[in-house]
Amino acid sequence: MKYCSISEASARFNIPESTLRYYEKKGLLPLIERDEAGRRLFSEDQMTLLKIIIYLKNTHMPISGIKKYIDRVVEGDQTTELRLEMLKKHKQAVLAEITLMTEALEGIDVKIARYTKRVQERRINKTEKRRHK
Repeated sequence: MKYCSISEASARFNIPESTLRYYEKKGLLPLIERDEAGRRLFSEDQMTLLKIIIYLKNTHMPISGIKKYIDRVVEGDQTTELRLEMLKKHKQAVLAEITLMTEALEGIDVKIARYTKRVQERRINKTEKRRHK
């Protein structure tokens, strides 16, 4: 089996090593193996799990929710339905947040358009005042 060091895992996912240590401390990366010097070794399974953790974190699942999900992964196939329900529920929360953010972005676009128009009008007025002098 191929293993990655913490620095390789960090580089692959573009996250600090300290974040990986934090995830392990919080129980999000169970069963991390270590070499004879005590350095963490990330298997391909651990790297796959880490990718899922990052997806969940990036979609604002709290650490406690991620921990619950990981605990269910470790428990095995008998928790597949529970994990499925968890992910479906989280997906709905993510979609609701996307809708909220899209609406907020539209409001910001309205303000940008309004301010852009004002700035252009002021420039035109200044140019016209200079011509009349």
